[in-house]
Amino acid sequence: MADGLVVASGRSHRHVGAIADHLLRSLKDHGYGRARVEGLPHCDWVLIDAGDVIVHIFRPEVRAFYNIEKIWSVDSGHRAAV
Repeated sequence: MADGLVVASGRSHRHVGAIADHLLRSLKDHGYGRARVEGLPHCDWVLIDAGDVIVHIFRPEVRAFYNIEKIWSVDSGHRAAV
């Protein structure tokens, strides 16, 4: 899947969009211009797949609702003990 996962928050739709735009421009400037993007038109939750790193940028309400940190946490209850 990916080597890294980044979860970030913006304060509003505009802030989430600005963070995503800045990150996409920076990726392009550094030679990673083929990043795939989902959610940019609405800016509630923007996902940027840069290959080795996946970035999630949320508005605070959306981040609290989906709580993806719980899905990826080590002590998550949905993981079976082996």
